[in-house]
Amino acid sequence: MPETEGGKIMTNVKTENAMDRFVRSTRAIFASESNPEKRWQALGPVLQEMLADPDLRSASQGWPACNFKERVENLLFYEDPDYGFVINALKRNPDQPPAKHPTRPNWRGIHDHAHIYTLYGVLAGNEMIERYERMDDGTREGYCELTKTGDFQVAPGHVDLVKPYEIHAERSLGEATVAVIIRSEKSGEFLQGRYDPDNNEYWESLGPIQVPVEMIPESI
Repeated sequence: MPETEGGKIMTNVKTENAMDRFVRSTRAIFASESNPEKRWQALGPVLQEMLADPDLRSASQGWPACNFKERVENLLFYEDPDYGFVINALKRNPDQPPAKHPTRPNWRGIHDHAHIYTLYGVLAGNEMIERYERMDDGTREGYCELTKTGDFQVAPGHVDLVKPYEIHAERSLGEATVAVIIRSEKSGEFLQGRYDPDNNEYWESLGPIQVPVEMIPESI
């Protein structure tokens, strides 16, 4: 039975939050646009709107930091049952030790996302994004030649579109950072490219470990 107050019927209606609005808008884009390139271009402003939400910024203070063990962690907030896109986050604190790969300690985290599209949105802190281009033809097993094509310092509100197989890395500038990441498919269950240009090495490994977390608790 509905609750009553002063003779009036009261209903418990969940207020739509920033994640709800993002999911609704994203599903509408996916339903109306089948071209992946146009889909992901259209999603940039939608993610920027979510990043500007004060409740989201407040909620992010309570998210756990992501660790690097055998693989990096991603917070997992949502996976769409129809279109497969996911909402992740990456939170790093300045007092965390630098990530070190257990068998390749000199690897600087340069990677691709294999076949998926990714939107990387900065929610808090400043970071450096590095972009690379592969110069060899990829036919020599375990070998790569890269050239850096750019360094971009990014601040809260910035959204970076990473297309399939684009090579990049994100760098901390010594401060706490939070990024909200939208992927066309949940990573961690397929192989992604890893690049060590200092030694011209290439290999593949699984992507981030997924850590389910509530994005915006109802108490916010």
